Amino acid sequence: MSLLQVKDLVVEFPHRHGTLRALDHISFDIAPGEILGVVGESGAGKSLTGAAIIGLLEPPGRIAGGEIVLEGQRIDKLPFDAMRHIRGRKIGAIFQDPLTSLNPLYTIGRQLTETIRAHLPVTEAEARRRAISLLQDTGIPAAEQRIDHFPHQFSGGMRQRVVIALALAAEPKLIVADEPTTALDVSIQAQIIQLLKKVCKERGAAVMLITHDMGVIAETCDRVAVLYAGRVAEIGPVHEVIHQPAHPYTAGLMAAIPDMTSDRERLNQIDGAMPRLNAIPTGCAYNPRCTQRFDRCLQERPELMPAGATRAACWLHEPATLETAR
Repeated sequence: MSLLQVKDLVVEFPHRHGTLRALDHISFDIAPGEILGVVGESGAGKSLTGAAIIGLLEPPGRIAGGEIVLEGQRIDKLPFDAMRHIRGRKIGAIFQDPLTSLNPLYTIGRQLTETIRAHLPVTEAEARRRAISLLQDTGIPAAEQRIDHFPHQFSGGMRQRVVIALALAAEPKLIVADEPTTALDVSIQAQIIQLLKKVCKERGAAVMLITHDMGVIAETCDRVAVLYAGRVAEIGPVHEVIHQPAHPYTAGLMAAIPDMTSDRERLNQIDGAMPRLNAIPTGCAYNPRCTQRFDRCLQERPELMPAGATRAACWLHEPATLETAR
């Protein structure tokens, strides 16, 4: 059974010349203990999807359609105060820059204990013991001493571990991790990835991992959703999406990854750029950049359909097209 269900999610930004649709009927689910990767170019809607789930859309952005269901409860229509209790208690958030997630004026211990006591019925002493345990679990050495240090006394990798400890403070069922390894060097990235996998395995938490790094996706995730221009282009098991991509955009992303076994001098690239929100083309949004497009791609927008082991929003996998190809 799914822990999180996102059904036909639509996010819009009204402005004086009309309304821009940033997310256009996005649907996916995440099971307990599963890590779902969300990948795509900048502007695809990855972080916006996470913000909508957490309930932190920046005005004038608004959810204009669809549903977000967590443990059977619809959360996209909840009042601000009700959503604030769910955020932290049931949903933990890990952001890209740990410095913006931590208050520089308070010790790590104060921030952790305040978060724990805001969501759990524990005393100050119990909250401190729990905070030390969380720091130990996330790999902070000498946690009993470091708990009284300030954020600037930690390195970037250690600060990100503290942010993960904050996200886990109230034992949430879902963690939304938005580019949690982007600002870190490669060795620290690997440690953070292992930490997220450990959290999933030991605590049974579901993780939505937002990133543009396919290496992180391949190493961490069970399934992956590829976003393009505010829609899901392809979704399926990570091994299948990486090694047998069904959507031309996914195939282009995979081909652009450097191959250590090849001696080619130039990397493959996808020509063109993602369309602006006010200039999304008719039909498939990817059609101006697609080398396999045909007439239907220019006129009708495809929905997700079975494409081998994955599902892809591409007319190449429509039964009539497959028959014609044969």
